[in-house]
Amino acid sequence: MRHAFVFIEVFGCEGGIQSYIQDVLRAYSQLASQPDRSAMAADVFLLRDSPGDHPLKDSCFTYHYFKGESQQSSAGEAPLAHPMIQRVRLTLALATYLIRHRPDHVFCGHINLSAMVAQLCRSLKIPYTILTYGKEVWYKLPPKEKQALARADRIWTISRYSRDLAHQANQLPKARFDMLPCVVDGGIFTPGPPAPELVECYGLQNSRVLTTVARLWPGDIYKGVDVTIRALPEIAKAFPTVKYVVIGRGDDQPRLAELAADLGVAERVIFAGFVPDDALIDHYRLADVYVMPSKEGFGIVYLEAMACGVPVIAGDDDGSADPLQDGRMGWQVPHRNPEAVAIACIEALSGKDQRCDAPWLRQESLASFSAPALATRLGELLKISAA
Repeated sequence: MRHAFVFIEVFGCEGGIQSYIQDVLRAYSQLASQPDRSAMAADVFLLRDSPGDHPLKDSCFTYHYFKGESQQSSAGEAPLAHPMIQRVRLTLALATYLIRHRPDHVFCGHINLSAMVAQLCRSLKIPYTILTYGKEVWYKLPPKEKQALARADRIWTISRYSRDLAHQANQLPKARFDMLPCVVDGGIFTPGPPAPELVECYGLQNSRVLTTVARLWPGDIYKGVDVTIRALPEIAKAFPTVKYVVIGRGDDQPRLAELAADLGVAERVIFAGFVPDDALIDHYRLADVYVMPSKEGFGIVYLEAMACGVPVIAGDDDGSADPLQDGRMGWQVPHRNPEAVAIACIEALSGKDQRCDAPWLRQESLASFSAPALATRLGELLKISAA
């Protein structure tokens, strides 16, 4: 069985969708290595990636790169890229490939490529699936992209919430959607004691610690950092040593710092700023509770925290319902309600609920949202696409 994947910049930059697609490709590689799937292979077409971007190397993949050649602009300025030339080259190469090799199925990994993929596949009568991630399909799409989704054999998405918003905005039948969720690397995100140097750096000695990892941009107030700050005075009545470590940076930090000062909790809020990925796990291990009453398409951070054995608090009307398994794995609260956040934080800090049992939390979250679980689910979906 031969497949084709078509993506935009999977390896050349970092981001949620890039990490997700890389996980999907690793899962495919794992499936292809199984004896009963030894004939499974895929061609991967990558817009704006190049061999130097260090893609996942595996014999089951043949990569086709379409990173635009650059032309020097006026003296002293950066080179100018040609995005349209990249796209035209990709389209021609994909069309040639489809005509010559006629793969069993095409998987389009970005809504911005969906109209092109749909036109080629429909003209050649090749089935195709579109992978969606989050916000890109939550709103009314342009006619060509909407039609591409409507005519796709299947639509894969990361959560029921993303499915429901795409359905509502674009009148897409829910029955056409399949869930292919995000996962966490349980080998990287593991429980462990707080690093003494970080405890000293942030002044967390003898403190109960709440943590959030989020961009602090004015457009991202839905992350709920301000709501958690508003909840701190009530939380402090039950846990006088509570502190709140906010990991991330952005232009909204001055407003959040002013809010903390106005509420008299400035000494309890630590803005840690940007933390690189290789240091993130030690910051999760500082936390007694991970709190982010947000509006997420899924919420990979909840999985990362749970894999580290840290209890989590999330919103009650978003994609976090999937990693939290409808509240079985964590607290779901109205995302703009400081009182509800305070109650949940106090319950979680008390540690009496099963959702605070670190070994159980890690075991149950990885059972559904680990790399092996993703490979199993992908295998199921590939069988559906082949039917």
